[in-house]
Order: sequence, then structure tokens, then C-alpha cells
Amino acid sequence: AGAVGWAAVDSCGGQGRCGRRAGWEGVKGLGLLGAALRSAVDAGHRAVIFDRFRGVQDTVVGEGTHFLIPWVQKPIIFDCRSRPRNIPVITGSKDLQNVNITLRILFRPVTAQLPRIFTSIGEDYDERVLPSITTEILKSVVARFDAGELITQRELVSRQVSEDLTERAATFGLILDDVSLTHLTFGKEFTEAVEMKQVAQQEAERARFIVEKAEQQKKAAVISAEGDSKAAELIANSLATAGDGLIELRKLEAAEDIAYQLSRSRNITYLPSGQSVLLQLPQ
Repeated sequence: AGAVGWAAVDSCGGQGRCGRRAGWEGVKGLGLLGAALRSAVDAGHRAVIFDRFRGVQDTVVGEGTHFLIPWVQKPIIFDCRSRPRNIPVITGSKDLQNVNITLRILFRPVTAQLPRIFTSIGEDYDERVLPSITTEILKSVVARFDAGELITQRELVSRQVSEDLTERAATFGLILDDVSLTHLTFGKEFTEAVEMKQVAQQEAERARFIVEKAEQQKKAAVISAEGDSKAAELIANSLATAGDGLIELRKLEAAEDIAYQLSRSRNITYLPSGQSVLLQLPQ
């Protein structure tokens, strides 16, 4: 018995060392148990508690550190901050034109309805709900407008989509902070038709300008001819009244103007009339 006792003491390295080891093991066990009992919820998040015996609890746990029963209770964390999501949809307008629309949504869940959302929809509620209801609302709203109205009345279209989609999302426990139409294009055929229409309108405007220009030139020619006729009539009346004096006056004015222009030229030399003064050369 003494030998056995000494062997037990020696294997522990002394009774004091065994006590310290047991104490450290106990502290470590308490630490692990405390970590298992605690659950931290970050800022902007909420937690739904699933109990293995009672199911999903109706109480929503807020931010901070909370104590849970290990193995029995499990926290499901939800992000309650506004998150963006872009949803592309291809639909048809009232005049049967293909329309490509991209809708940008800022959404978040209703905190009080998180247990119902987790029970009926699941953690990926945005993947299951938003694409389907967005496609449904966009198809319904866009079908009320022609292709041209979708461009000219874009603000009205966006407002109707926002109102209908917000009401529809509320039935699933979702809040839409913002709904915006970020992309709106039409099919290739419609785009080509619009371009051809614009080209035809430009050509029509150009042809109308040419016609108006020709009419204005015609009016100008008529006015000029009437002015010339009136001037000729006045000149004829003047000649009949004053004789050839007017013609002689015009000749003098023309000669004066010609002489003035020639006098300004350096390559012209004026010589008196008569052959004897042209050049003083021997005969």
C-alpha cells in the first residue's frame, strides 16, 4: 500500500502540482462554458433565437452580448441595415416594344417581423422575395405606358413603381427605403426606328429650309427688279424733262472717278495731247 501511495504521488509530481493542474483545468472549463453561454450581436444586426424544445422564439434580441443555453438555444443573426440590390427586368410597353429596365432598391427587414420572416421565408429572404415581386410590379406598371411616355414621363413611372413595390414588399415584412430606375433602354428595332425617324425629320427640316430660302430669293429678285424698273422710269422722266444734261453729268462723274483711280496707280504716266510733246527726238 505504501508503494502504491508513493507511485501515485510521484506520477502527479507532488500533490501540490496536481492541485494546481486541476485548478487550471477548472478555470479553462469555466471559460469554455462562459464562451458557449454568450452570444454577441453586432451593431445594426438583430438575432432570432431558435430553441430545440420550443422552436423559434417571438422575442427579437438586440445589439450586445447575451447568454444562451448551450446546445439548446441557437442565435440566427439578421442584418437590419439598408442594403442595395440591382434587379434587371425585360418587359413590354403598351405599344408592344421590348424594354430593358434595371431597378435599384434599398431594403431592410422589419425588426419585429424577423421571427416570421425566418420561419416562413428563411435567412435568404431577399433572394426569394425581391426578384419575383420586382418583376411583377415592373411588368404591371410599364404595360400602362407607351415607349415614348416611358422616356418623357419617367418620373411618373418611377413613382408608381415605388408605391406599388413598397406596398407589395410590406406584406413580406420588408421596408424599401429607396426605389430608383437606373437603366432604361429599348430593343434594337425600336432604336433603329427612332434613328430613322430623326434622320427623316432632319431631312424634312433641311428641305423646308431650302424651299423657304428659294422663296426669299424669289421675293428679293422681284423687289430688286421692281426697284430697277422704278429707277429706269425715274431716269426716263428726268431725261424727258431736263434733256441730255443728266447724261453729261453722269459722264463727268464717271470720268472723275476713273481719273481718281488711275492717279493712285504707280504704273501709269500721263502725257499731254499732240505728237510734238510725246518725245523730244530728232526727226
